[in-house]
Amino acid sequence: MKRIYHLSSCSTNQRILKELAPLSEFEFIDIKHDNIDPQTLDWLKDKVGSYEVLFSKKALKYRSLGLDKMQLTESDFRKHILEEYTFLKRPFIISGENVFIGNAKNTIAEAKTKI
Repeated sequence: MKRIYHLSSCSTNQRILKELAPLSEFEFIDIKHDNIDPQTLDWLKDKVGSYEVLFSKKALKYRSLGLDKMQLTESDFRKHILEEYTFLKRPFIISGENVFIGNAKNTIAEAKTKI
């Protein structure tokens, strides 16, 4: 499987995809229009160890919904990611068994060497 979950309206995601190009073998999924499905999310959780790792605490809705003041469980993180695309860290790259989450420089550098 070669997929990239991204947000097409995000300039950071656009910059990273240009930096990683060419990506012709990848399926691009704009999470705003087609959020991640439960089966893929569960598979990713198994790869990275927790739903919290996949969850973006930088999302504006994280604070506006008061989630920053709650003790969230793994099932809470899963539920929120599936209900609202903005809670999935992005970009999220799946290249075979390799998974790269987020836009940290070291994550993108590692992705460059392995995809």
